[in-house]
Amino acid sequence: MIESEVLRLKKIAARIRKDIIVSVSCAKCGHPGGSLSIADLITALYFREMNVSPEKKDDPGRDRFVLSKGHCAPALYGALAVKGFFPEEDLKTLRRVDSYLEGHPSARTVPGVDISTGSLGQGISNAVGIAIAGKLVDKAAYRVYTILGDGECEEGEVWEAAMCAAHYKLDNLCAIVDVNGLQIDGATEEVMNPNPIGDKFKAFGWSVIEISGHDFEEIDRAFAEARKTAGCPTAIIAKTVKGKGVSFMENKASWHGVAPNTEQTEQALKEIEEAAAELEAAGKEA
Repeated sequence: MIESEVLRLKKIAARIRKDIIVSVSCAKCGHPGGSLSIADLITALYFREMNVSPEKKDDPGRDRFVLSKGHCAPALYGALAVKGFFPEEDLKTLRRVDSYLEGHPSARTVPGVDISTGSLGQGISNAVGIAIAGKLVDKAAYRVYTILGDGECEEGEVWEAAMCAAHYKLDNLCAIVDVNGLQIDGATEEVMNPNPIGDKFKAFGWSVIEISGHDFEEIDRAFAEARKTAGCPTAIIAKTVKGKGVSFMENKASWHGVAPNTEQTEQALKEIEEAAAELEAAGKEA
């Protein structure tokens, strides 16, 4: 991937991170930590990898995305808004009683959301169902992507879905596991150790790729390899930093489901904007 494309994606990811902080701050509740950790993955999906657009949001041939870790809706909403599915200004209404942007993704109300999620483990199960429909029923070329968390991999339903996906040879399915090492109660290894996650997916018959979830070139190569994989689904095990991009949130389980106050919001936005300015300067020098 050329340098200018990496820079473009980094700028979009910074914009999405800013949207995450603004929306959660306005709501005074939500899940900033895990939303920030998947911002780069979401950016790569919506702005490079997937065949989706607001102009053809109901196109039967579009790729599908399922946010299995549904509590990280602020990241998905940010990507959809920047992509043009709905006004970016609406992100400030997150979780309000009169808003269509619910705390978890709702296919009923949010343009661009393929399926409602929130109950952990059920998202990847739904993704498997969609992939089965595409491969065995519709016989269509669309691909199905899902992001789940490493804490979510403690759910038994995840592994039932993994077994099913391998059984039906769903090579049109790509699951990305956000391995930030933390969940609401602390370190995943201490709460209920799901590791080694990659080896588990391999044991269930998946192709497995391990990457940094913040390196756009690694993410891009992983998606390219997944597209070429035949006869089995692909799991991308993405090592990430919870709260990525906001210094005081990084690697802190306490930011799993807490909104920043006014002072913290100002600091977070300042850090993200400074990082974005550096990217802008780098682009002019290139």
